Amino acid sequence: MEPIRSIDELARRNVSIIAEMERAASGVRSRGERVADRIATAVGSWPFILAQSAILGVWIILNLLAWSQHWDPYPFILLNLALSFQSAYAAPILMISQNRQAKLSERRNHLDLQINMLAEQETTEILRLLRMLCEHTGLRLDEERASEEAIRQSSLVKQIQGEIESQIEQVAEVLDAHAGEARSDDPAPVTAASSPASDRTQVSREDCAAG
Repeated sequence: MEPIRSIDELARRNVSIIAEMERAASGVRSRGERVADRIATAVGSWPFILAQSAILGVWIILNLLAWSQHWDPYPFILLNLALSFQSAYAAPILMISQNRQAKLSERRNHLDLQINMLAEQETTEILRLLRMLCEHTGLRLDEERASEEAIRQSSLVKQIQGEIESQIEQVAEVLDAHAGEARSDDPAPVTAASSPASDRTQVSREDCAAG
């Protein structure tokens, strides 16, 4: 394998590898899968939709405007039967193509996961080598800057929290002021009538004074 000399060469090489994988994936298809893919490609296209719409329109117009023979009069039972047959066969064929595409996508996802895991391992190894290189050359990592950044972030969070709490207190004070005004606007409560016990006590005092 020749060494890669530039980024453009690496990109072209990756594109060629992906194209080869696509050709290999399409080459291992069975005859039924190839037919299903062709039908799915034809059905899922605008020419098919336009052609089917034209055929349906001509069918309906001829059966509505025909003078002598109506091979499918309203409500177009034969047309509904034909469309039902088409749907009954088209749906499973489309599902066959979709299932094959889903399997291919699942294989690609697994490959992407393996590549990501390898890239993570390589990145970890690169970081370890960089740390060893810094320790060997006597370079120190900027830990103080990192700690200052962490302190600044924590202070910013506390500042935002304090502003939120102050706003909540201001809203509570406004609500309390409105509640106090509402209580002051209410009429004074009516003095309660004297109870029967106080009436009896007053009558007994008057009797004692008369005696």
